[in-house]
Amino acid sequence: MTEIHPHQRVAVLVDAQNLYHSAHSLYSRNIDYSALLEKGVSGRELVRAIAYVIRADSPDEERFFEALVDIGFETKIKDIKTFGDGSKKADWDVGMSLDAVTLASHVDTVVLCTGDGDFSRLCSHLRHEGVRVEVMAFGESTADELVDATDAFLDLSERQETFLL
Repeated sequence: MTEIHPHQRVAVLVDAQNLYHSAHSLYSRNIDYSALLEKGVSGRELVRAIAYVIRADSPDEERFFEALVDIGFETKIKDIKTFGDGSKKADWDVGMSLDAVTLASHVDTVVLCTGDGDFSRLCSHLRHEGVRVEVMAFGESTADELVDATDAFLDLSERQETFLL
């Protein structure tokens, strides 16, 4: 696949729920989204940076959403759904996938920040379309099939001092 070069057009798509839960369960720490975006772009031309977040009515989440915007992310916000049995669900898998497919004709590289194996088929599709696919996530909580479907995988666990607060 295409090597990294400064004129490469990049989209960075962040599954904030996935990264949040991984960082907290593995290290009881938060993600440094500024460092994540900087490394995702890696000196290339940023076309779009989108953080997919869930509104769960928790304290400080509006400040978090605003901080993401200040860093340079466009935020896409979905409300958490509570079902009759008390279970809750919210994910952005379809939304992220549709955005990635839509952006594919406008970028050279898509950087997915998630460890969710559901995105492996998306990676295969994007690569088939000639788009370089990079994934940034925690190795311990990243599906093997996702790593196998990418051009490059950056294990955030190997650089905790950079990516964790």
